[in-house]
Amino acid sequence: MQATDTPADASLATAALDRRDLLSLTGMTLAGAGLATLTGGSAQAAESGAATEKRFMLGLNMSTIRGQELDAAQEIEIAGKAGYEAIEPWFRKLNDYVSKGGSLKDLKKRIDDHGLKVTSAIGFAAWVVNDDAKRAAGFEEAKRDMDMIAQLGGTRIAAPPAGVGQGEVVNLDDAADRYRQLLELGESMGVIPQVEMWGGNPTIGTVEKALYVAIRAGHPRACFLGDVYHTYKGGCSFESIRLLGPGALQTYHMNDYPADPPRETIKDEHRVFPGDGIAPLTDILKNFKSVGAYPVLSLELFNKSYWAMDALECAKIGLEKMKAAVEKAG
Repeated sequence: MQATDTPADASLATAALDRRDLLSLTGMTLAGAGLATLTGGSAQAAESGAATEKRFMLGLNMSTIRGQELDAAQEIEIAGKAGYEAIEPWFRKLNDYVSKGGSLKDLKKRIDDHGLKVTSAIGFAAWVVNDDAKRAAGFEEAKRDMDMIAQLGGTRIAAPPAGVGQGEVVNLDDAADRYRQLLELGESMGVIPQVEMWGGNPTIGTVEKALYVAIRAGHPRACFLGDVYHTYKGGCSFESIRLLGPGALQTYHMNDYPADPPRETIKDEHRVFPGDGIAPLTDILKNFKSVGAYPVLSLELFNKSYWAMDALECAKIGLEKMKAAVEKAG
């Protein structure tokens, strides 16, 4: 997901996690401290066709073709014609489509006609903020999002640290409590919110913080939405994947990043097709396999040069690049 207003040099709004504490928490999880979702063998793993079949399902996050200014129906057509198995729509586009007279029933038919699965969706509900009124509104937005994606046959949504004001400090324990509440809401609606980190974000800007929130939430459906670019931007190690499992890793944003600009100044718009940058994609995919995790790989790019391309051509190239990366990983 695109992280806005998250400068790389922003001071952390919460105290840095002690490495030993995180390892201790993870060790508790691996020992079976009631959080099977972070170690595999969970209900989510059973729900994921990709995980069951021991292969990576390849999906299109609609940010990749956002600049072509297509509506939600046209984006679905592009994904289907390009040969994707899954899609990750944005609620902004879905809401815009409906507000202009389109129907979710029509979108669902298009999705089904192309044999696509809605494996996740992108929204910005302010579920983690401190202000009670804003957070309540955020939960109402999340409820609407969950209802919409359920009508499209989807079962997951992203839960990033959206809406936190500049200078606002969100305690990670509070974030975990709020994530649990979001999970409980999702459980009642048949949708799983995936805690997402935005690299460099003051609230949840590292893999370690996202995992702390997921573990601390203490809910069997807690899971982590990772991203190649954001892991790099947050200065995190891709080896953290080895501490997780199929239940924790259901969706993963696939992309690559160049050597220049450097990590401190790189932005979402600099993301490139998988294999066109310096990310250790082979190691990342092998790390997934080592723990039996086969998340949906959802191509998420914000590259303006790709937005200048024909949308179908862009989508096809992205799919071929992902296939090549998966094949290279063996």
